[in-house]
Parts: sequence; structure tokens; C-alpha cells
Amino acid sequence: MDTSRRESSDLTQREFERILLVKPSSLGDVVHALPVLHGLRVRYPKAQISWLVGSDFRAIIDGHPELDEVIDFDRRRYGAIGRSAGATGSFVAFLGELRRRRFDLVIDLQGLFRSGFLARATGAGVRLGFASAREMGWMFYTHRIPGRREDVHAVEHNYRVAEILGFGDVPLQFDLAVTDAERVRAGELLRDALGEADQPFVALLPGARWETKRWAPARFAALAGRLAEQTGYRPLILGGGAETAISAEIAAQCDPPPASLVGGTSLRELVAILEQASVVVCHDSAPMHLAAALGRPLVCILGPTSAKRTGPYGVAATILQADLPCVPCYLRKLSQCRHDHGCMTDIDVESVLDAVIQAAATGEPGSKAHKVPIRPGRC
Repeated sequence: MDTSRRESSDLTQREFERILLVKPSSLGDVVHALPVLHGLRVRYPKAQISWLVGSDFRAIIDGHPELDEVIDFDRRRYGAIGRSAGATGSFVAFLGELRRRRFDLVIDLQGLFRSGFLARATGAGVRLGFASAREMGWMFYTHRIPGRREDVHAVEHNYRVAEILGFGDVPLQFDLAVTDAERVRAGELLRDALGEADQPFVALLPGARWETKRWAPARFAALAGRLAEQTGYRPLILGGGAETAISAEIAAQCDPPPASLVGGTSLRELVAILEQASVVVCHDSAPMHLAAALGRPLVCILGPTSAKRTGPYGVAATILQADLPCVPCYLRKLSQCRHDHGCMTDIDVESVLDAVIQAAATGEPGSKAHKVPIRPGRC
């Protein structure tokens, strides 16, 4: 019998002692996989559980109480395989280390040729992944999870492994494992930025990897000004170094400029700051998934992507998205859009401000997200 087509019932009663979870990137995708880690720990309480993750994202799971080991995957270095003797030698040594760990179960949640190859290189007897894995990554698995429906969220798609391994009754749980020391540090940073650590604030995150996902800086500036004038909440701009230019553009249009910690926090510090936000305003981005995992009230300005697949999962969230026939289009560059970026330009400042005020007043962590369609033509 073809082992790649074994029935899922083969595994529900099996016990595993050394488990590897393969989910190298991206940050939001790593957050989406956290419930799988929790389910594995509940199902196999005595197992050694390791997670293979990209160097840029390991901080989000380092020291996690349900994880025994983080295996660093340096994609930049290994990207030179075949061109650099040093990189090639390091990668061969890395594969040897994986095999020496003698994993008996590997779960590939990335679903690419590279991640499937790494799963196969471990030599594990059970290698579980999605039948829909791209780049023929599925050929490396011993057991395949059937394909995905378009309306299934990435979190629930990942958690289908629970059905195969027999822990489908374990509730989905996110744990970013924020420590007391990180909360203290967040308080210090907030005190420096806002003047006092317990000042209620609305976190504004204007960044996103795709330019089509971004609301205009001028509108973030207008929103920050309205928040400062009309509410008791201070606007605080957050983001990594990549958002420095956007933050400066927003600040230049505000008098006085809003508080900002852009480029001034580590990833773990950002998590601890988001945990204390009264409301988080963001796009479809990694911070959105962090805030959702923390259970914070969210206002998500959504453009070319689908809330059903990658929107905020299972928290108090208002999703503002234009009611246009081209949504979602998944285009990444403005130059590809034939509709003047209507999915974002149709979302006005007043709609976002109203949503923030309502979320601050009524948002309860754990309630379901709801979507507010925006009629075309508003400005």
C-alpha cells in the first residue's frame, strides 16, 4: 500500500516521543501554528517537542513553556547553497543534526518543497503534511491531510492535524508566553513614550509587507489627530524599522506629532506593549495576528485579502473592508491594481474612528470578529 495514502486512523492511537514541528515563517504564520503546539503538548505530555523556525522569527517562541527546543533555520545563509562551499557544508551538517535527533513524528505546516525536504531529511517514520503543499512538497510525506477549502481560516486549516493525531477535542489556544520581565520593560517603554505607563492608548500599526494592504499615511495622521482631540486615548504608532518612513510621514502631518515607538522595540517588547493596548488598529499584518493571539480589541483595515482566510481569528475585532467585486484580489503592488486602490481609499477616517471608539467601549477579548462593509465612493 502506498504509504503516502495511509488512512488518518493509523495515527490516532499512536504514541510519539520525539516530535518536530516545521513552520519556519512568516511571523503571522508562526502565530497561526501556536494552537497546534498546545494540542501536541496536551496529547503527548511527555514527548520532546521541537520547532524548526526561521532565524528572524524564533524570538516569538523562544522559551515557550510548552516547547522543549527551538531549531534555528538560517534561510539567508542556506540560500547560498551551491554557490558557497561554507553554506553548503553548513547545510549538510544541519541535515545531519536533524537526523541525529531521531524524530519519530514530523509535522510540516509550511507546505513547500523546502520544508517537505527538511521533513524527509529527518528520517522520521511518520511525516505529516498537507496534500495541497506547493512545489510538490507533498511527495515527502508519509501521511497527507486532504486539501483545504477557500473559506477555512489558516488557524483552522493548520489544526486539521489534530484530527489525524487524535487531539481534535483539545480547544484551540494561543499562548505568546509574555513574561513578567517583558511586561515591566513594556511599562518602561510606554512611560517614555506617553509620559506615564498606565495612560490608555490606541496602538496604530501603519505597516504591512504588501503596499496594497496599506491605508494612506495621511489618513492615519488624521485618525491620530481625531483620537487625541475627541477621546481619552493617546495614539501610539508602533512597528519595526521598516515602518520608519511611514511613521515620519504620519508625524509630519500632525501637530503635535503622535507618540511613536517605531523601530524602538524588540519583537518580544512589541508583543508586551500590544498586550496593554486599549485597541489595536492595523492592516492584515503580523502585528494583527499578534494582537489577535493576545485577545486585544482590534480594528482591522482590510484591503486585497480575505478575512475568512487570514483575518483576525476569534477575538473582538471590527473588520473594515470595501464592498467591491474585485475584493479579495491578492495583488501585492499598486501598479497591478486597475481600480485606483479602491479597497483602501474607500475606507474613510470617520469609519475607522467610530470603530475604534466602539471597540474601546465594548470590545471583549474572545468574542468573534465581525465585518463592516464600506460602500464604494466614500472619502
